This record gives sequence, C-alpha cells and structure tokens, in this order.
Amino acid sequence: MSYDEIYKAWESDPDAFWMEQAQAIDWIKSPSKALFDENAPLYEWFSDGQVNGCWNAVDRHVEAGNGDRIAIIHDSPVTNSVHKITYGELKDRVASLAGALRTKGIEKGDRVIIYMPMVPEALEAMLACARLGAIHSVVFGGFAANELAVRIDDATPKCIIAASCGIEPGRVVQYKPLLDGAFELADHKPDFCVMLQREQEVAALENGRDFDWFEFQAGVEPADCVPVEGNHPAYILYTSGTTGAPKGVVRHTGGHLVALNWSMKAIYDSDPGDVFWAASDVGWVVGHSYICYAPLIHGNTTIVFEGKPVGTPDAGTFWRVIQDHNVKCLFTAPTAFRAIKRDDPEGALIADYDISSLESLFLAGERADPDTIEWAQAKLGVPVIDHWWQTETSWAIAANPLGIEKLPVKIGSPSVSMPGYDVQILDEGGHEMPAGELGAIAVKLPLPPATLPTLWNAEDRFRKSYLNTFPGYYETGDAGYKDEDGYLYIMARTDDVINVAGHRLSTGAMEEVLASHPDVAECAVIGAADTLKGQLPMGFLCLNKGTTSDPETVVSDCVKLVRDKIGPVAAFKQAVVVERLPKTRSGKILRGIMAKIADGQDYKMPATIDDPIILDEIRVSLATLGYPKHA
Repeated sequence: MSYDEIYKAWESDPDAFWMEQAQAIDWIKSPSKALFDENAPLYEWFSDGQVNGCWNAVDRHVEAGNGDRIAIIHDSPVTNSVHKITYGELKDRVASLAGALRTKGIEKGDRVIIYMPMVPEALEAMLACARLGAIHSVVFGGFAANELAVRIDDATPKCIIAASCGIEPGRVVQYKPLLDGAFELADHKPDFCVMLQREQEVAALENGRDFDWFEFQAGVEPADCVPVEGNHPAYILYTSGTTGAPKGVVRHTGGHLVALNWSMKAIYDSDPGDVFWAASDVGWVVGHSYICYAPLIHGNTTIVFEGKPVGTPDAGTFWRVIQDHNVKCLFTAPTAFRAIKRDDPEGALIADYDISSLESLFLAGERADPDTIEWAQAKLGVPVIDHWWQTETSWAIAANPLGIEKLPVKIGSPSVSMPGYDVQILDEGGHEMPAGELGAIAVKLPLPPATLPTLWNAEDRFRKSYLNTFPGYYETGDAGYKDEDGYLYIMARTDDVINVAGHRLSTGAMEEVLASHPDVAECAVIGAADTLKGQLPMGFLCLNKGTTSDPETVVSDCVKLVRDKIGPVAAFKQAVVVERLPKTRSGKILRGIMAKIADGQDYKMPATIDDPIILDEIRVSLATLGYPKHA
C-alpha cells in the first residue's frame, strides 16, 4: 500500500487501523478497542488490555528462537571498548536485576529514578522496571544536584539506580557527589540506591542506603514479567517547562509498544536483525524511544554509543561505528552533523571507512538546515530524511516513511503527517491558515498511541500547556506552514517568530539563508527588542574550522544574503561571529536565553545547558554591538 492509502485507511477508521497494528504486540489480554475517549479531551489507548513492555522487548525474541541475536552493542570510544549482548543474555541480566529490585520491595506502580551514562546497564535498568511494572524516570547522567532533587520530589521514587561516573572527552564526571547532594536537597527520601561502580571512578557507598550493582543481585531469584494494563505508565520523562519547573511527560505502556513497533518498519525501513543506531542519550526521549524500546521491541540490534561526533577521537568516529557494526540506519541530531562538517568540511575522513551498510540517515531534534542536509546527501550518498517530533509525542509527527513509500524529498521539510496525526496550521483565533502562510502548528485531537495522555500529577498544567489555546487541538509550540502538497515546514518555536514593524518573520528562514554561506558552519538568529520596530533580528555565526575568510567580510556577506533572499522587510543588519553557540545537551540552541541577554532581562540557567560559560561569551559578543541597549 502507498502512503496515501495507509493514511486514508487511518483517517477512515482510526480504531481499526490501530487495532491492526496492535496485533504485532504480544498481549496477555487483548484490548477490546483501541481508543478510550470517555474522558475527552483526555484520551487513552488500549486501556483494558494487559501487556508487559519487557516481555515484548526481550523475552518474546528469546522464545521465538532469536536468543543468540545481538540485542545491544555498547561502543565506547571514551573507554576504548566494545561490548555485545545477545537477547538471551539481556533476558538473564534484566530478570536478575528485576529480581533484586523486587526483593527490596519494588513492585508495580513504584517509581524508580535512573541516573546513568551511556552504558548497557542503563537500558537494563529501564527494562527491569518495565518487567516489574515499576515506572522509571531517567534523568540525564551528570544533571546538577538541585535538578535531580526537583525530579525526586516530583516523582517520589522508592529507589534510584545510578552509576559512579560518566566519562566525557578528557574528564571523568563523578555522579555520586551529585547524587548525595540531591538526597540532601530533596524533601522526599528514596529508600535505597543501586550503584554501578565503573573502574574509572569507584564511589564510596553509604552503608544501609547504597548497594553495589553486582552484590545486590547475588543469589537472588530472577523475576518474571508482571502484567500491566494498557494505560499503565511505563515511564515519566521530564522536559523543560517555561515556568522553570520541569514537566513530567507520562507514557502509557500499550500505545507505546504498538506505535514504536509500527514506526521501526514504516518510517525507518528497519527489519528485525538490522542494526539501528540512534546517536543520542538515554536521558532524552530519542534514547527512550529509539535506543532502548523501539529497536528491541522490533527485534533489532541497537547501539549504545558513549562518545561524541567529534573529539572521540575525531570527526570520523561516526563512520567508524557504521563500518564496525554494519549500521543500516543512523538517527541523530542535525547539530551532530554540523559539528562533523565544521571539523571536516570536505568530508575527507569518510574515505577512511567502509560505510556501504548505511542505507539512510534520519535527523531530528533541531531544524535541519538545507545546507547540512545537502552536505550529508553529497558525502554519504544515502537518503537524508528530516523528521519532526517531540518529547511529548515519543515518535514522529511528520516524516518521510521509507518503509511504506519513499516520497519526494523537499529539503527544509520533514515531509508529511504520519498516520494518527492530523496536523493543521492555525492563526491566533484557531482558524486554519491557507497553504504557504505561517501560523501555529497544532494537531487535531485525539493524538495517536504513544503520545502523552497527561503530565505526572499535573492534569491542570497539561490542559493549560497543550489543550487550552486551541480547543480540540494539541498545541505543539512550533510555528510553520504547509505547502500545496501537504508538506510541513517547521520554521521556529512559536516564541521564535519575531515581529519586525508588524511583519511576523521566522528566525528559521533567516538561519537557512545564513547557513548557505560557504564559511558558516552553524548559526542562530534571535529577535532583540527595538523601540522603533518592536524587534530586530540578530545573527550569530560559527565559522568552519580552517576558513581563511575575514570575519567582518563574512558578516557583511550574510547581511547582504538575508536582504537578497528574504528582503529589506527582515531588517537584518547585525550579525556577530562567535566560537560556539549555547546549547542543551541534546543539541537545541538556547535562542530564548540569548534574546534575554540581548534585552538585558533576567533568566534562569537551564539545567540542560551543555556549557554555561558559553553564555558569558555571548554576553561579551553582544556588548561589542551595544547590547543590551539600556545598559
């Protein structure tokens, strides 16, 4: 069937469509229907079914005779090691850990916080929770003690599973002092902590509270899978909130299994046994969906990569991993490829490796600028697919579904809506906008399986954050437009659409123009307050390594480019060359904070920032241009 046929099949009978996809999952008790809408606009999927997430990700593959298939490859250039785990071994390891947790009182519905680096044990901890029906909440390893404490108080976990350290290029990050600090700060006190001791940093354990990972499991009876309802929470994942308090996105088990399993073939064209690599972190939603759950549910081999796209040891590390492990599909953030392109603009290092196994590259997490996509296409010779989704959705809202039909690629667009998503462009009054016009991107309710049904213990906040602005729709917080063919274009976060003398302009469109300059490796555009025009755009440019161009010449070239491509209406007159841009650890550029610095406003340092010192560098660069104006 074609994409159009499948999308129309979903439109005409959503319940039948999702019940058919649910047949690919092992149910202990089959659901009576797909959608439960009795409490609209709060929706649930497969609520009266019974299922277990760990069984579907691990045990059923062993039962089917695939126990010798590699489930996880841990590739760690920072420790110079590779470790492979079969599905059979994974089952034994997860059942053992689950048994030990059960002995200490962890049962269905209990919360467990996981605070670990990119090691296989992080996935094992997630799966052990799923095996028991416990609800895990993964916190990015190395998060500050205060941020970890906030999550402890919100989730009220009975247990924390942690590692002694994470390893960054050139340094070891001790986790235990941060964990101890969080215990001190939190009002809620977890009962106990399980610590994976890494040889690079052996932490001192607190007697009676902390238990060694291996000693904890010694002599314990392995645990069987516990049946849970289709609407039982699999996990809570905290995402940044505009008010400063993190939002606990809830993921229900049944819909999570069904949608992620469907996506592996339909979107990524991945078959059981194929090697799938999501180069992300378990602390982010990509790590939950496409490092841990989706590949394992589908019977793939997943890669847990402990390294960086550059510096471990160089900009060729991605090509080495693809070669060594026969990666078929790579999924990463555009910022990773911008970093590779900046260090190796000609892609010379690719020639050192055999990457013939690679059939596709998927990008998500930040807008994929056309220049980066074109570079990747030219250097890799495979389809480069931009697709768009959010922490809240757990899988793609819009994509080019390679496993159904490779649609024409329109560079700059994540292509078309996936079945389950009715995406519309709305004006401020909630009316649909004509093709080509910029507006708020919203999804007609109900959202499909695997998307958030609510926020943890915060239903009012869920309604206010996502449902109240456009009744009957989920508000994505992104702005963009659709073309005449129904292709979606994500131009900016709604907050990043700036108003210049009454004209609503997309910072993303300006960034596309700036990125097209041959010397620009990466860029960001913000709107700075202006007494005359309301806001004025300002560009920040990172140049390719090795470029000999004069920075002032690049700036003047870029100002002219924006004037030529977008027009004088953009009033783009100022840009500055910077060494780097402030980002979250997942690669998102902190444009909102840069704008606050330009306007002289106070801001809260985000917990997810990669390196806070960069904000000081941005402040100095803005000062050279006279910002903030009232300083």
